[in-house]
Formats: sequence, C-alpha cells, structure tokens
Amino acid sequence: MPDSRGRSVQALRQGLRQLGWQRLAVAGLLLALALFTALRSWNLPLLSAAENTLYDVRAAGFAPRSDTDKRIVLVVYTDDTNRKTGQISPVDRTVLAQALAQIEAMGAKGIGIDVLMDSAQDDDPLLQAVLRGMRTPVFLAFANNRTNPEAITWEQEQDLRRYLAAVTTDTTKPASILLVTDSDGAARRWPRHYPGLPPLLSEALTQGTSDAAPQFSGFTGPIRYRLPTAKDRPVFEKIPIDLLADPATAPLVADTIRGRYVLIGGDFADFDQFDTPFTRTGLSPDPRGGQSRMIGVEIHASMLAQLLDKALPRSVPGWAQILGAVVAVLLGMATAAARARPWQLALGVAVQLAAFAVFPFLVARAGFDTLGFPAVGWPAGWLIAYVAVSAALRAINAAQREFAQGALGKYLPRSVAAEILRNPERLRLHGEKREIFCLFSDLEGFTKLTHAVEPEMIARLLNDYLDKLSAVVLEHGGTLDKFVGDAVVAFWGAPIAYPDDGERAVKAAIAMYHAGEAFRRNAPPGVPPIGRTRVGVHFGEAIVGNFGGDGRIQYTALGDAMNTAARLEAANKPLDTTILVSREVLERCGLDGFRPMGKVGLRGRATPVEVFEPVPEGAPEARTLAEDLLAAHAAGNRSGVQALTARIAAEGHKDPALANLARRLAELDDGESYVLG
Repeated sequence: MPDSRGRSVQALRQGLRQLGWQRLAVAGLLLALALFTALRSWNLPLLSAAENTLYDVRAAGFAPRSDTDKRIVLVVYTDDTNRKTGQISPVDRTVLAQALAQIEAMGAKGIGIDVLMDSAQDDDPLLQAVLRGMRTPVFLAFANNRTNPEAITWEQEQDLRRYLAAVTTDTTKPASILLVTDSDGAARRWPRHYPGLPPLLSEALTQGTSDAAPQFSGFTGPIRYRLPTAKDRPVFEKIPIDLLADPATAPLVADTIRGRYVLIGGDFADFDQFDTPFTRTGLSPDPRGGQSRMIGVEIHASMLAQLLDKALPRSVPGWAQILGAVVAVLLGMATAAARARPWQLALGVAVQLAAFAVFPFLVARAGFDTLGFPAVGWPAGWLIAYVAVSAALRAINAAQREFAQGALGKYLPRSVAAEILRNPERLRLHGEKREIFCLFSDLEGFTKLTHAVEPEMIARLLNDYLDKLSAVVLEHGGTLDKFVGDAVVAFWGAPIAYPDDGERAVKAAIAMYHAGEAFRRNAPPGVPPIGRTRVGVHFGEAIVGNFGGDGRIQYTALGDAMNTAARLEAANKPLDTTILVSREVLERCGLDGFRPMGKVGLRGRATPVEVFEPVPEGAPEARTLAEDLLAAHAAGNRSGVQALTARIAAEGHKDPALANLARRLAELDDGESYVLG
C-alpha cells in the first residue's frame, strides 16, 4: 500500500509538471468557476432563467389543491364597474365608500384595500368620512417611489401621504402593497421589508389577532399558490364591488362577507396583472381556465392564506447547499478522471444527470423551499468541472503521448509508434508467436578499437555509429530490439506486420552496410582504421512481446529465428562476406541481385542453412560465377569445379567471398555443407 501511494503521488506530481503552471492556473480558475456556478446559479445570466423555469415546474407540480377558501373574499373593480360608473382611472371612490359601509355592516373580520389614493377626486370627502368612521380594521394601500417607482411617482407619493394622513385612525391605517418580481417579471416570493414602509398588507391584517404569524416577519421565501379542486369552486371567491355598493343586491352576498378578510382591488384585463409559476406551466388558478396571470389583490390573498395556514416552508440549510455544490464539482472531476469504457462512462454520466434532475423535485416534495435551490447550478458546476479536468487530462495525455511517441520513435517507425499509441493493447505485457524478419549487425574489430582510443572518443564514436544504424532501421520501418555493445538487433513483422517487411529488411541490411562504410571513411583524425559492418538476416518464428515486469519492460523477440540471424551475422567473418541472408528471406523479400554462397552449418542448428549475399548492381559476373560453381559442385562435376576455381585464381578476381566459396567447395564432397566453428 505505501508503494502504491508513493507511485500515485509521484504520478500526480509528474502530471502537474506536464500540465504546466499556466494550464494548472486555468484549470484552477475553471474549478473555482464551477463551484461559484453551483452555488450562485440563481444570480447568473441565462442560468437564472433556467432556474426560474424549473422552479415554476416544481411549484406548479406540487401546488396544493384547495377548495374555496372560507376565510378570504375578493371584492373587485371590473371593466363592467368602470363602464357603469364612467370612471376608469382612478376608480370611482363613491362606489368604494358605499361598499365599505355594507362590508362593515355585514361583519367583515378585516379589510385590505389594494387601491392607491394617489390623486385628489371630487368624491374624496365621502370616502374619507367613511374611512374615519370605520370600526372594522381597514388597511389602505401604501407605496413609495423609492421601492416601487413603476407604480408611483414622487409627486403621487406626496398626494398619497396627505390622503392617508387625513383618514388614519386607530382602525384605519396604511399597509404596504409592494410586490416583487424576478428578472423575468414573475411574482414568486414575498417582498422584503424596507425601512419607511408600513407592514405588508397580509401581515397588517392579522397583527394583534389570533391569526398573527410572527414567523413570517422578514420572510422572503416563496409565495404558496394554490389550485382549485373543482372547476366550479375557485380558490378565492370574487364579488364585483358594484354588487356590494348597491343596497338592493348587497344582502345577496352577506354570508360571503361575514367573518372574512375582505381584499378590495382591481380585476382588469390589462392592469395590475402578474406572471406566476403557473404562467410558464399553462396552469390557471381560475377554475374556468383563461389566463394563468394573477391580479395583484389575488397575490396578496395568496400570501394572506399562506400566513393564516402558517405554511412556512422548511429551508434547505446553507451548509447543505454548499456541500451539494462541492459534491457536484467533485463528481464532475471524478467522472472526467475515471478510466472507464465508453458505455460505462455514458451510463455514469446519465445516472448523475438524472440524479441532478430528480433531486430538486424530491426536495420540493418533502416540503422544503426550493426557491433559490440550485437545480441548474449543480449540473452546470458538474459540467464545468468535468470540462476543466478533461481539458487538463487531455493536456497531460498529449504531453505523455508526445513523450511516449518520442520514446517509441527511438525504437519504432513513426507510423508504427502512432498505431501503438492509438491501440496500446498491441503492447500488452505478454508474448505471442509471430513470423518475423530478424536482423543482427556487428562492427568488425570494435573490441580492439576500445583498447586503442580514449573512452570519451569511444563513447562519441559508438553513439554516432548506433545513431546512424538505428536511423536506417527506423527509416525502413523496422523495430529496434536492442543494442549489444556495437551490435544492432532489429526485426520486421511486429508489433505490426506489413506485406513488404522482407523487402524493407533486406534493403535496411544493405543500407546499414553502406552507413557503416561512410562511418569508416569519416572517422576523426587519429582514430585507428575501423572495420566493416556485417549483417545477418533470417526469417522464422519468434516469441515477440513485452517482457520484464511492471517496473521495467522491454519489447523484444526471442527464439530460434533470432539466434539464426545472429549466427548468420557471425558467419560473415569466416565466409569473407558482409551481408548474409537465408533462403527463407530470399524467397519472401521479392528482390533480385543475390548470389548463392553455399550451405553452412551453424552452431546450435541441426540443419544447414543456405545463405545468399547481395551483389552490387552492374556485377553480373560475380553472381554467375558463384551460381556456376555451386551447380557444378551439386552435380558432382569435379572437373567443372576445378576449372571454375582455376579461372577465379587465374583471373586474379578481387572477390574474397567468391574465392572463399571456391576454397570451401574444394574441401567438400558432393552434397556436404560447410560447418562453421
């Protein structure tokens, strides 16, 4: 466990270094933004609109159903009232005075008037006299320009104050009719209490009575709107004010007034209308349908009913919302960092988003106030955190891929390295049997050279030599297996096999020889002569894969094919050749330009190997002589072998490998192979 923890810490430090301080700072800022968004989504553009919409869905979906409330009744001016009185704005105050007299006579519990007396009228003396003589508690609408500039100007406010001062008694008092709307114009919450304003109308009506609810003092949470239980029974009964003002018709509604709170206001199609949570959902508090907007006096009635029911919703603790925001951000980070299959990741994301969507509804169903609850904020914070960590991990992975591609590029061709990075499964820690082209190279006389040259020069020469030869291997699409001193080991056909692997392996062997010759010619002054580069190539089965362990691995090939290639490289010395390929390679490379160099017995192999040497273009005679010599020997034509051998010697042929072949064949009987020591 300690080792695992140590490796994790080391990996974290390495990842942070690869990320860099600039990307790390950006990721930190994004995570801070994620947490801020998860906490403050109700105050952010766009997100606040989404929060409002989802709250409306919850509020409408869980709105309580109610029969007609027997405690409150609405007395309203209507468009018909205005037509009868011939007065639209301000409304007729004589009608109000007459209605107040009837309401008091019928025994109302309290009266709230949602009509601003902000301008003088001819019939004011009549209404003022009635108001001063009221024994039933009456609360007159008050608003000021500072808190409600849309409803009243400063000049109107002064008129209103003078009017209220003229009628205020122990029973007739002002009350605030302030309603607040959110950024989208919907009335969802109780207004806050501002200094200089009298009590809110709903609170003023109940002060000093058994209906008082002190817990609502300072409450700014959601207004509890209700829906009717039946189409013929509205939540609040509405009585046209002209019906009450007429002594002939007033007795018809006496039972509806007696013992109730009476709220008086206007019910006009284009005035004092407010959006509510029902507006977006298409629900209507009016059982007869119609608009889902509410008149102002009906909103005051809803607040009064909520106060009377003492329906104060439970608040979600602040610490719980902070904890939820932190959890949402951490979940986004963890999801981005999770190493999972695509379907598992998709399932995890779907489950989390579903939980974010459902949880606010469960909270609302449990009776908690979700006005201000971050239903959109948490998933938005989750998303920002997910993007932040994903971007950081992509940057780290890109750095790691760049490093890995650079490291793999030292051993694999660029195309193969890219394929490995796309499909890491190709380099799993295991072995598999593959048919590959194996190549070994060696620098003649390098061991003696190390005794004649300073170590610093040897290191420089060796690095330069191996760099040139490894570049040849990679240029021809080979995989570098290892360096053993001055020897280069490579193979073709793994981890990815291509149809022309044999051709590229042979061409690489020839190019390596020429690179070695160029290296010899360009040796620094004072360096003793450097030997030739010798190469052996064989095709066969090998076990290829990653071997080692979790701490150190090597991608390598093991088996007889590799050993045979090594023996072929070593056979160059006794055969006076520089490049030898087996018949297995010759038959699969698709190239011409080889001459046979006989059969040789290699140490560790029971069967002889037929070997071939590439010959330079433009030297057909060297190839023909070798073929004729071997054909004569295979046919038992001793005289032919002797004649060809004599011809080679007589012509002074400057071909050590061909002379070596003639000498070997002269020592062998028909069908025998030359055994190397």
